[in-house]
Amino acid sequence: MKTGKNIMIAFILNLAFSLFEFVGGVWTGSVAIISDALHDLGDAVGIGISVLFEEKSKQQPDEAYTYGYGRYSVLGGVITTMILLVGSAFVIFRAVERLFHPEVINYNGMIVFAVFGLVVNFCAAFVTREGDSINQKAVNLHMLEDVLGWVVILVGAVAMRFTGFAILDPLMSMGVALFIIAHAVKNLREALGIFLEKTPHGIHAEVMKKHICEVSDVLDVHHVHIWSVDETMTCATMHIVTNGDPVRVKEAVREELNEFGISHVILELEGDTESCSAKECRREHRGWGGHHHHHGHHDHDHDHH
Repeated sequence: MKTGKNIMIAFILNLAFSLFEFVGGVWTGSVAIISDALHDLGDAVGIGISVLFEEKSKQQPDEAYTYGYGRYSVLGGVITTMILLVGSAFVIFRAVERLFHPEVINYNGMIVFAVFGLVVNFCAAFVTREGDSINQKAVNLHMLEDVLGWVVILVGAVAMRFTGFAILDPLMSMGVALFIIAHAVKNLREALGIFLEKTPHGIHAEVMKKHICEVSDVLDVHHVHIWSVDETMTCATMHIVTNGDPVRVKEAVREELNEFGISHVILELEGDTESCSAKECRREHRGWGGHHHHHGHHDHDHDHH
């Protein structure tokens, strides 16, 4: 439950801080600070959602969710990331306005504020630094980029204090927003890949099929499907053509799949005279479905020496 607690601390820190920050932004007249407050509020909401979903994802599988609740964590990550993207777009919009209409800023107040913001956010980032789910990564990204945002604001405030370039303020907030967008998009792609049943990162179906075809007595493998429930649980189903001892073949194939990190496997065994009920699976995925029937036999020969 360590994760949930860490996320919770981050949530409370962020919520309290965003309100405090909003006041400070208005007081110093800095759009970088106001936009950061808005962004922190979005973070807090996103983190709140993450806490709920991370908790939910820990539930054991039941009749309604036979695969378990792992994807709730992924969903939490998607929502949190979307909030980030919208917030960042708004920040950029505000900053562009400011470029054309610079305003007076209280630099000293801004410096004091930035030091304080840096300390608070550094604590929050430190607390949430461990976490491997997409959800936790999204939360940690929020925290890290808050720290980064404050470093930028602090450096900028000091620079403006000594040079009087008020235009630095909106430029800084745009820089931070773009950095956030780049990372958020990467997170989003990862999460959407899971929802779209994409083959998990690092597993190549082609390579895996080759390995399985090399198991003795395996004549052919087809109808291979690999997907991930969340980032931790990977599943696969496939049809295996064999005339060998089914128990031994299944054991060997499972072992082979285990090396690919696939924990949940469903195997369908067929004799080589049996015609596969799913006819189209001979041709499925033209690129990598139909060409292994002929090399089945040559793999078969290999195994006898």
